[in-house]
Amino acid sequence: MSENQKSDSNLLVPSTRRNLFKGMATGLVASSMAGPAIVSGAKKGKKAGVRKGRINQSVVSWCFAKHWSVEETCQQAKRLGCKSVELIDSKHWPVLKKHGLTCAISGIPVDGPPFIKGYNNPEYHGWLIKATKQAIDESADFGCPNVIAFTGYEENFSREQGAKNCIEGFKKVAGYAEKKGVTICLEMLNSRDDTDPNKGHPGYQGDHTDYCMDILNAVGSPRVKLLFDIYHVQIMDGDVIRRIGECGDMIGHVHTAGNPGRGELDDKQEINYPPIMKALLDIKYKAFVGQEFIPTRDPVKGLTEAVELCDV
Repeated sequence: MSENQKSDSNLLVPSTRRNLFKGMATGLVASSMAGPAIVSGAKKGKKAGVRKGRINQSVVSWCFAKHWSVEETCQQAKRLGCKSVELIDSKHWPVLKKHGLTCAISGIPVDGPPFIKGYNNPEYHGWLIKATKQAIDESADFGCPNVIAFTGYEENFSREQGAKNCIEGFKKVAGYAEKKGVTICLEMLNSRDDTDPNKGHPGYQGDHTDYCMDILNAVGSPRVKLLFDIYHVQIMDGDVIRRIGECGDMIGHVHTAGNPGRGELDDKQEINYPPIMKALLDIKYKAFVGQEFIPTRDPVKGLTEAVELCDV
């Protein structure tokens, strides 16, 4: 990694989703224990976590940064049969490699919350495309399949103009992604939940599935796809299973969380995850499902439960 890349990785301070991605795991608070507790939601005598393995699962690093170090996060992912720890600074990728893990989706090296300044503003295209290409290069070298992207917030652009600007911006970088074999994944975020900056994004322009899909279809690249976040889709659009079928192979990555609250995938929330996972199998989805819930109780138990619930 060059000195500039090393400098870029320290631009963000990790604590919440508002300052994640290229600096997500810097300065993580290590657990006070010698190592994370090993508990299992599986029945006695059976392996905890993934047993069927038809869904490739990933642990989203920022959600567990307050509980585990990078090393501990990798240990938990490995224990549960997950194949990835994602949205983690590329300087930590050697730790992932040591544990036989990949990074399912990479962030981009930007200063500040990356979803605020996105492709809907042409004034950002210069540095944003440069940052995206840097993330693509790193991802291609490591074997990370995806790089995240955002529309950005509304600012002074109409939805129509914002979409047009996004299309123009993605077309400028799509060819590079195709050449490198890395997919740019545009994330749809909810603008409805204003209770917490980690749970909703009032003002985010790409806040509906159809809006994002119209952009992606207009770009027309096999390397520019949708990050289908089930939590955000449920809040803004609902009809999750049918939307999975409609989006089909344009889904490049998937995230989970319970709604309302973005907590565990338990019986206190409304999303029925097993049939949603089966819907992904129905469209022959082969990419990753990232567990992106914010723990409200024991993170080991919550992650174990979530992984087993999605292992259909």
